[in-house]
Amino acid sequence: MAITDRQAATLALAHALSAAERGLAVLPLSRTKLPALRSPHRPEDPPCHGTCGRFGHGVYDASTDPVRIRALFAAAPWATGYGIACGLPPHHLIGVDLDTKCGTDAPGALRELGLRHLFTIPPTVVVVTPSGGRHLWLTGPPDVVIPNSAGRLAPGIDIRGAGGYLVGPGSRTAHGVYGTAPGTGHLFPAPCPLALLRLLVPGVRRGRGVPRAGAEGVSSAGADGAHGRGLVRFVLAAHEGQRNTRLFWAACRAYENGIGEALTEPLVAAAVRTGLTEREARSTVASAARMSRPPA
Repeated sequence: MAITDRQAATLALAHALSAAERGLAVLPLSRTKLPALRSPHRPEDPPCHGTCGRFGHGVYDASTDPVRIRALFAAAPWATGYGIACGLPPHHLIGVDLDTKCGTDAPGALRELGLRHLFTIPPTVVVVTPSGGRHLWLTGPPDVVIPNSAGRLAPGIDIRGAGGYLVGPGSRTAHGVYGTAPGTGHLFPAPCPLALLRLLVPGVRRGRGVPRAGAEGVSSAGADGAHGRGLVRFVLAAHEGQRNTRLFWAACRAYENGIGEALTEPLVAAAVRTGLTEREARSTVASAARMSRPPA
């Protein structure tokens, strides 16, 4: 039986509310994959990112509040999908869009980048597009802004970062339905590999933003610095299934920045709060220390 627009809208809202429960900020999309609500402003009006209090500001409408989400969808009853805003806490989502149209081999290009820069994509959420493309969901550190880009890394690889959004699984568009790849729907977004993160933030100077592995003289003002606090918050935001991964990632970044020893206790305490045992947490931090310290 064909899905009516009303049924599609109901399903989109249900999927959007489910995503919001996982800490993902959402907004309604039309069948064209564009924000369903038009801007309330004229082209000549000054830029407004929602400070006026009205709907229609694209990704700036995105929310995790179920009351606001229901209001957004009520204002756009024609919405058949939903977008997930990137770059927002607690996940600081990064979307890697692998396009397969126009003869591009984006998955192959990503594998080549991984071989060249020594990284692999960890198990994470993968969303399949109606055209056969793939959206890989990754998370970034809270104090690094990932810009949007199209084809900069390689042909067919687009990046969705701060100010961008991904079409959520379950969305219906003019070309078909988005869905999660088998075996990935239960996962949470995995931390972005450090080597890939460096590629996503071009022009970062040493000692600022994304740390360099093993670099000397990189300071973050110890465990009380902004970077140290950000790493602790990153661990605290972990959900079941990603606690060890997030802790390991954060501990690696701490040791690479020269604050590993100072940040060990705060990281262990944060991990215990998320559900790990102290023994598990200390073992993970110790593994990160061994992996991250430069050879003697």
